[in-house]
Amino acid sequence: MQEMNLDDYILNHIDPEGDYLYRLWRATNIYTIHGRMASGHLQGRLLRMLVHMIRPRRILEVGTFSGYSAISMAEGLEGEGHLWTFEINDEMEDFTRKWIDDSPVADRITFLIGDAITEAPRLGLQFDMVFIDGDKRTYVETYEMAMQLLTRGGFILADNTLWDGHVVDHQYDNDHQTQGIERFNDHVAADPRVERVILPMRDGLTLIRKK
Repeated sequence: MQEMNLDDYILNHIDPEGDYLYRLWRATNIYTIHGRMASGHLQGRLLRMLVHMIRPRRILEVGTFSGYSAISMAEGLEGEGHLWTFEINDEMEDFTRKWIDDSPVADRITFLIGDAITEAPRLGLQFDMVFIDGDKRTYVETYEMAMQLLTRGGFILADNTLWDGHVVDHQYDNDHQTQGIERFNDHVAADPRVERVILPMRDGLTLIRKK
């Protein structure tokens, strides 16, 4: 009998991702250069669960990529809940817009091309939850923008905060993205406005609550 690794064991003991997200994950890995950037089964189900727990009315996502995380979070929205997601890379628009528009939760998602740091405040909205998964070099700037738009008691989720272990590997000290993540982690750790915890799953996910 073939041994099952721990990752497979976990995926076999959580909710399935569903056929649509599975097909999106496969298409992302086949047709985009950085397919591993998609959230995937485990993180997608965690994001949906966190939305169920937090019960936000409005979610802001920074970094749509192929739309996997946006769809996963939108699945957890209730009532009139809605998600706004920004992607700065306009080359992803044709691929991502089709998958979002054809999804069962398309009516809960507004997909926008542009720099969220400057464009999200122009929406004139307050958000109960923000998911940061954009340019690692500008995580601190994105965080400060998000804090201005976040309701009291709201949550920020920041992805890739362990950066494949590079944050503790000195051979990556000169890498700009690693520097951006380290700067962000230090900034949040010293921020008295929030509570925070890092989950060492996948590439690191930081949960932040605004006091």
